[in-house]
Amino acid sequence: MTQTSPPPTAYTETPRSRCEFYRRECSLPTVIDPDTGRITMKAGFVGAVMMPTELAHRVKTALDVRGVAPLPIIGHPRAGMWTFLVRSDIRPIGDPAVVAQLWQARVVVIREGDIALPSPVPDALMTRTWISPAISKFRPSGAVVLECARACLQRQHSR
Repeated sequence: MTQTSPPPTAYTETPRSRCEFYRRECSLPTVIDPDTGRITMKAGFVGAVMMPTELAHRVKTALDVRGVAPLPIIGHPRAGMWTFLVRSDIRPIGDPAVVAQLWQARVVVIREGDIALPSPVPDALMTRTWISPAISKFRPSGAVVLECARACLQRQHSR
């Protein structure tokens, strides 16, 4: 009689396991809301640049051409926005024309406050998905992401 092993159990990802992955592998200071299962982190050491999906596609392509990878990008399908997780190296913008350009294009630099990350728990109010998942401690320069966004906007307006 041959002995059979028990069937493998399916791996079920939980908010806690995902949060631990974000902390351990990606050095993201994440926390879990115990009531909702939402995973967030405080901006600070890690920042973010959020922009409309159409512009974000062009920025991602420009960064891909430069060889900047991996790019941790969160999608917000309902809002039509993407958020690039970045190093917090963006200096305050002093030129009012640049501020106006970014404001009009709906480009937002997140230097403080909470950043929501994708969680395995479905949440009808706050859908987040990875466009390009965080898989390591690498994050692109926020200044470079912003520079690419501005270059894409200038090319768009010069047509």
